[in-house]
Formats: sequence, C-alpha cells, structure tokens
Amino acid sequence: MSTPQTPQSPQSPLSPRSSPSPQSAQPLTAPSEQQSPGRRSAPSIAPPGHPDATRVLLLGSGELGKEVAIELARLGVEVVAADRYAGAPAMQVAHSSRVVDMLDPQALRDLVAEVRPHVVIPEIEAIATEVLLEVEAAGTVVVPTARATRLTMDREGIRRLAAETLGLPTSPYRFVDTLDDLRDAAQRLGLPCVVKPVMSSSGKGQSVIRTADDVDAAWDYAQTGGRATGVEGAAARVIVEGFVDFDYELTLLTVRHVAGTTFLEPVGHTQVDGDYRESWQGQDVPAVVLERAQAVARAVTDDLGGYGVFGVELFVVGDEVVFSEVSPRPHDTGLVTLVSQDLSEFALHARAVLGLPVGDVLRTGGPGERAAASCAVLAEGEGVPVVGGLAEALAVPAAQVRVFGKPSVSGRRRVAVTLARGADVEEARARARAAAAALQVEVRP
Repeated sequence: MSTPQTPQSPQSPLSPRSSPSPQSAQPLTAPSEQQSPGRRSAPSIAPPGHPDATRVLLLGSGELGKEVAIELARLGVEVVAADRYAGAPAMQVAHSSRVVDMLDPQALRDLVAEVRPHVVIPEIEAIATEVLLEVEAAGTVVVPTARATRLTMDREGIRRLAAETLGLPTSPYRFVDTLDDLRDAAQRLGLPCVVKPVMSSSGKGQSVIRTADDVDAAWDYAQTGGRATGVEGAAARVIVEGFVDFDYELTLLTVRHVAGTTFLEPVGHTQVDGDYRESWQGQDVPAVVLERAQAVARAVTDDLGGYGVFGVELFVVGDEVVFSEVSPRPHDTGLVTLVSQDLSEFALHARAVLGLPVGDVLRTGGPGERAAASCAVLAEGEGVPVVGGLAEALAVPAAQVRVFGKPSVSGRRRVAVTLARGADVEEARARARAAAAALQVEVRP
C-alpha cells in the first residue's frame, strides 16, 4: 500500500541548497526549555490539562483539521483549535478552542503566547506566516516548517521553487498584476489558459479563459476570489497558466517522518472549478509514471523539509508527470484514506509531527474490495446546513458518511463526504456517488 523509501537523517541537509534544518527536527519540549537542533524526539504523553501535557495548536479548524485533532487526541495530545469563526469542525472535538483572525499578526502572536504550544499545525493558507517564522525561531515546532508554510501559502512562491529552483516540469506560466498584463499573458501562452489568484484556496477565483471575450470576467473573478494583498487599493496578483491537456490527475500523499519518506498509493481525483469533488485509490498507474511522480514529490518535499503529510498534486500526460501544486498538510483528496488504509493520512500526520514511527501502511477492506473512493457533498445558500438521508446513504454497500458539522454556509461549501470500498475503482466510485445522492442537504435560515 505504501512505498517506504531509504531513511534520511533529519540531522543531514535536506537538499543541496538547504542547511541542516533544526526547523525540521526539533524536540517536542516546552517553549521555555532548551532545544537541541539535532533531532526531534517523541514526547512522553501527560494527560490534557496537565502542566506537562503535549499541546498542539491547530491554525484552521475545518474538516481536515477535525480528523487531525481526533488522531492527536487518540495519542493523548492536548489540542487547541483556532479559526476565524466559532463552532468550526475541529473545535467540536478539540480540548479547547479560540476564535481569532489569523491574518492579524498581533492577534496570532497573542494566541501563541497564551496557548504556549509545543507544536503549531497550520491547516489553512490564510495565516500571517511572518509570525510563524518568529514562533519557530523562538523554539516552537511549526509543521512542517515555517518556510514551507510561507512558500506554499501563495502560488508564486511554490511555482518559482518547483520550476525555477528545482527545475521540475510545470505548465508554462506568467504572473500578472493588471488586466492589461493578463491580456498579454493570455495571448503569449495561448488559449485556453487558466487564471488563478496567487493567494486563494478551494478553487476560489479560478477560471479558464477560452476566448478573448473571457479575459475581463476572469480578471474580475480572480480579484473577488483572491485573498487581500495587504495593500489598500492594490490588485490581487494572478498566475496565468498554459492549459495542460492531461490524461488524469493524481495526488501523491507523501509522508516525511523520523525514518525517511513514505509515498502512499496514488490518489486519483476530479476537480470542478479547482475544488475537489471525488477521489479514489486502486487506480492502475504505470510503473514509469509512479517512479516519476515519486521523484517530483521527493524533490519538492525534501526542499520544503519538516515532518508530516504533504499533498503533491500532479498532472499525467502519457508517461510524463507535470507538477501542479503542493499542500504541506493532509489533502482533501486524501479523505479517501479514511476507508482505504489502516492508517489514514490524518493518523500518519499526527504520528509524523510527533516524531513517532509511521511503519507500513496497509490497505483495508473486505474480501475482493481492492479500491476505495470518496465523494464530496455540497450545500449552497445562506444559512445553517442540515444533512438528512443518512439511513439511506449508509444502506449503500460498503459506504460510510462523515458529516463535518459546519455551523453555516455562505454560497457553496463542502459539508460532508461519502466513502465507499469496492471491487474496483468504478464500483467504489459508484457506491460513493450513490451514498452522496441519498443525502439530503437543506440550508435553513
């Protein structure tokens, strides 16, 4: 199920261009204690609330953070979940929670000073990452590293790293700051081309320019969907990408841990408007594609450093692999691992960031169940999402449901996921879709 790789010592340089990295290998001691830069030792676990408890601060408390919080709690870790709104999914299972604007540097500093975490786990991109650099320099572990979080929070940082520093295959691209520059970039790259805000998530602000008439609308949509630049009146910077006519997309979940790097079975997936809709494991991937995918994932994750799960998104064209993006945290397409593996990506993340062994990852399922799939369930409107039809969904063979418990929706939002196993990918996907279709989502005022 997993592909263990040759262990690499966290005391060694992570790549030819990086130095021995204390940020990727720090012991889990209290911030006030002396820290050794040489290794990260696994903690002894005292009960949550005890002065010697191991405390983890989650920055972002969505559905992925909820699963991470559950896995940390299973290991006896005290979890503090933070987000910009109350009642977020991870807050519902954490030991305590805080509501804070994580883009406000001083508010984030105050939060860290209050909680005094041993480990900070960013779960979203919308964070004042300069504060994470300060926190890490002061001796607290930031997962995977503060540098990795900063680089991957915007598409420019990670694209320049992948294409220009590491020399990995990517789509052709341009960065633009004005509508006129977008017109020029679209002409140079050719149509169709893809427009994305440099800073956004879950497909917000992303669109495809198919004709010259689409340029203005694509610019406007990118400006409304991108995160603020921090400069009043300034436009949101945009990346324009040449269109990749791929055969399929993969996420290669890559786990960096005390014993080296482990690649999980590739996750196939589909996206709509840049946002995940379905994912599956059990797809046949040619050996040459798998080898190239692992090489790309290793290059990127070794440079970013640290411990934890990385979601490396790839396009596959024939036998060629093209790098798309990387998330330095569990990936939404990896929700399928909740039923496909004995250790989900969330369990692996919890183990890795604590310096605990990962071991071999095994596929789960009954006789003849060689594949698994997930299907996102959306709510649309303004109000409180209420999910019904669970009995009907769970009547689908080998199906499971996770309801996220989001307190509200505004527009379109993922509120649940269905999971299923099957004899092959087609059967698993059909079952996950059938379970999703059985759910009834109502948005109440």
